[in-house]
Amino acid sequence: MRISFLFSSAVAAIALSACDVSVTIDDQAGTDGSTLDVEVHDGEFATIQQFTTPGGVSVWLVEEPSIPILSLRMAWHGGETMDPVGQEGLTNAMVYHMNEGAGELDTQAFFKGMEELNMSFSCGSSTENVFCNASMLTDNAEDSFGMIALALTEPRFDDGPFERFQREQEVSLQTRETNARYLATRARAAALYPDHAYARETSAESLAAITQDAMRAQKDLLMVKDGMMVTAVGAMSPEQLAPLIDAAVVGLPDSSQVAETEDVILAEASAEPITVALPQPQSLVTFVGPAMRRENPDFYTAVVLNYTFGGGGFQSRLMQDLRVDKGLTYGVYTSVNGGEKLQTWSGGGQTKNESAGEFIAGVKENMEKMVADGMTELELSDAKAYLTGSYPLGFDSNAKIAGRMMGVRLDDLPVDFFDKRNAMIEAVTLEDVNRVAAEYLNPENFTFVVVGEPQGLDG
Repeated sequence: MRISFLFSSAVAAIALSACDVSVTIDDQAGTDGSTLDVEVHDGEFATIQQFTTPGGVSVWLVEEPSIPILSLRMAWHGGETMDPVGQEGLTNAMVYHMNEGAGELDTQAFFKGMEELNMSFSCGSSTENVFCNASMLTDNAEDSFGMIALALTEPRFDDGPFERFQREQEVSLQTRETNARYLATRARAAALYPDHAYARETSAESLAAITQDAMRAQKDLLMVKDGMMVTAVGAMSPEQLAPLIDAAVVGLPDSSQVAETEDVILAEASAEPITVALPQPQSLVTFVGPAMRRENPDFYTAVVLNYTFGGGGFQSRLMQDLRVDKGLTYGVYTSVNGGEKLQTWSGGGQTKNESAGEFIAGVKENMEKMVADGMTELELSDAKAYLTGSYPLGFDSNAKIAGRMMGVRLDDLPVDFFDKRNAMIEAVTLEDVNRVAAEYLNPENFTFVVVGEPQGLDG
């Protein structure tokens, strides 16, 4: 179903009364009386309105008139892998500063302005994306979008926040050397994809090479109108939201050239556990093997299998065996990552140093049993019931819905994904899960990394 709205306003005046600052921004929405074409998907979990603003920004909106709050997500493809060699940490530095003052407002004035408007705004980054999140009262939407406009188009990158960021990062560099999970991640990358951008890490030298001018250039590289995605949930219609978005992003560059990250090709699994020495009474044991892309027909079969194997908490085989029966750990988990560039089946848990070898043997034995004997009909039924029954809990707030929609968009999934997801889970058969188990859960596929002072790894 399509709906068209006619825009007639030529200028959006956004008054930042809470900060005693006034900003007037040309409104690209409707200077020529253009119409806004809205395609409505009336789904089981949400009615999603899709449209492109006159300024060219793609939006998914869920109207929720009963709650006078707007939850907003903005995202761009291109993230930390775009850091120049020798300036690792640049994108993280850039997003750190996005709410540390903008325009005439220094850090304190910017935070005071958000507080007086009862709004929040912050940005973050991942390996492949940068994103900004905001929440606001719809009564204050124009002023709140004015704050967002300042942050996106006139960030200050002042000396004070920059020096604070560097101090915090210096502390982080020191503390990470005693962080077992960080050390395991670094060892895994060094073993399986040492030459890929995902293996690069921030160093004291790369931090020292980061400048405020470099952060400005990185923002202009990554935060552009072309390819920008917005999801929103709240008491606002498309014709109300579109001009606010266009006014907020009018100062962003139209486009940029962002290189695409290469796919990760995992090296052959290590035949022996990789150990990282760290003096502590327990060892962190992690393991990782290859998985499949999310669009692979077997992905949701793997999700169901993973729930039974190690992803279902106390319902999983690993938890029942390694914690309940053997008392080797307080917790063990597994997960399936079907990312575009990197696909892994991973897991881990902590155990006493003297039982590290027994823990690894237990994980492998459970893999071998799953491969040899497969899942049972009862396990399959229980996994499906949980995975489908718990799914609606991800739609019980504006922020959760906006976040879920953005996840779907970043994964390039269709708008009807929410309606099809449970059906894909239900369609998984016992034959499917046992076939996938035989292909992916062979212990020889997995690299084990142990951080601590482990014992018993020889046998």
